[in-house]
Amino acid sequence: MSRSVRTRPAGSGQALNEAYDTALLDLDGVVYAGGDAILHAVESLATARDGGMRLAYVTNNALRTPDAVAAHLTELGIPAEAGDVITSAQAVARLISEQVPAGSRVLVVGGEGLRVALRERGLIPVESADDDPVAVVQGYGGPELPWGRFAEASYAVARGLPWFASNTDLTIPSGRGIAPGNGAAVEVVRIATGAEPQVAGKPLPPMHRETILRTGAARPLVVGDRLDTDIEGAFNGEVDSLLVLTGVTDGALLLAAPPRHRPTYVDGDLRGMLTGQPEVVPSGDGFRCGGWTATAGTAELELDGDGGALDGLRALCAAAWTAAGEGVCELDGGKALARLGL
Repeated sequence: MSRSVRTRPAGSGQALNEAYDTALLDLDGVVYAGGDAILHAVESLATARDGGMRLAYVTNNALRTPDAVAAHLTELGIPAEAGDVITSAQAVARLISEQVPAGSRVLVVGGEGLRVALRERGLIPVESADDDPVAVVQGYGGPELPWGRFAEASYAVARGLPWFASNTDLTIPSGRGIAPGNGAAVEVVRIATGAEPQVAGKPLPPMHRETILRTGAARPLVVGDRLDTDIEGAFNGEVDSLLVLTGVTDGALLLAAPPRHRPTYVDGDLRGMLTGQPEVVPSGDGFRCGGWTATAGTAELELDGDGGALDGLRALCAAAWTAAGEGVCELDGGKALARLGL
């Protein structure tokens, strides 16, 4: 579903679960947080699925296998099978398999998800730079990953072996807060070797390609909470996106989004999949959505009216993004966001 760059939020006369055939759902911050289901997620996904929408769970976390992710979702009350889960481990394994012969040995720095994905592609995971690998792959290995694993990767990369990374997310959410992600681990090897990995995960094209190949989606909708992975990934794949405000992105980050980080739709949580999205229309010198009108003043974003907070946020985004054009909006939106309680 190709489209031009969005300059303001779009509307949909149909419920999104009817307008799109497949939801490509991020997990952390969208479906669950700290291992527990996010409010309204279970019932919203059940309604979307019962209405005929395919649900695919797309994660940059390469640690867990699709079987493990599907089992966790099922425990939360969201029935899922391994085939419903697409991981960056699968995307990077395909990327490697296209560049090395079948049966090749690949040095793994990461968790079981990477090993399973490599075997699926006919590759042999090994543990040491001295095991004759032809490539190195690095993915999130969890908080217990030994420091020596980074040394093994560095030895192999320094010998000239091609280096791959499942993703480069610098952080990962946990039940106790924000922890270092695979991107932080990749930086360790980059600093030691001066090399650059080939990266597969969101927001880069290999992950979107893997998702489409595995789901066969014709009209996909990316659903996520992160601008720099989920929404940028949709932008790169030229498909529409829904940003939900249950994760890391807040109103201030959204207003400051450059074009590649601007979602098609914005809603509070996954209930937004089950409704149409209000049109944001030009009104005078600004934009109107529901009971709100927003304009870009000389120094700040201005908001007038009364209505739902999300309608106000959509109107503010339209004003901010129009003022910024291809850049980043630098107008102060603090007063307007405060009025919306965002």
